[in-house]
Amino acid sequence: MKLITVAGPPSSGKTSVILRLIEHLEEKTGVVKFDCLTGFDKARYEEMGVPVQAGFSGKFCPDHFFVNNVEGCAAWGLRRELDILITESAGLCNRCSPHITGVLGVCVVDCLAGVHTPRKIGPMLKFADVVVITKGDIVSQAEREVFSWGVRQANGRARIFFVNGITGQGAFLLAKKTLEARDLSSLRDMRLRFTTPAAACAYCTGEIRIGEAYQMGMMRKMDFTDA
Repeated sequence: MKLITVAGPPSSGKTSVILRLIEHLEEKTGVVKFDCLTGFDKARYEEMGVPVQAGFSGKFCPDHFFVNNVEGCAAWGLRRELDILITESAGLCNRCSPHITGVLGVCVVDCLAGVHTPRKIGPMLKFADVVVITKGDIVSQAEREVFSWGVRQANGRARIFFVNGITGQGAFLLAKKTLEARDLSSLRDMRLRFTTPAAACAYCTGEIRIGEAYQMGMMRKMDFTDA
């Protein structure tokens, strides 16, 4: 089974891109959707007859939730005898690290987010194999070129595809790249491409009071002294 990790900022068009991608794949494809509090994308996959599972991290870090469950995702896909399994996760803080060494990693970004956005996104863009740029039909060719240049500044080795999530334009080339992914039988002992966000403090365990007396564990303080 081929495993593809797809990530990107919220509302960048990840689900639409995946749906258009699946339309160009003859292989049996399933999706596991990682979200935080709630989501409605599972119904969109079910309408297309795509095998799908959805998980919500709740109060836990979405990255840690992903790592804890991705091996189970792969096992589920193998049990369903899928040819391709796609995981979808939203990088809410842009610090997320959902890509695995040896697994095709895709980052979806919205060119309406601003020309500096690619350099504000962390490992989910910088360590991706493929960067998909969406909503390019809304802006000019010059704006698309500038945004693409920003992606190149952040990740000079990734393949860049412009995909229209409504019409599906560009999804065929993305499908060809997807079929180049390696086949896997397990994720055991494989590694993330970058560390997940580090957090082990009192607020992680439920503390809600403000004040240094309640702040324990891994902390980072800003320097507010006048220059």
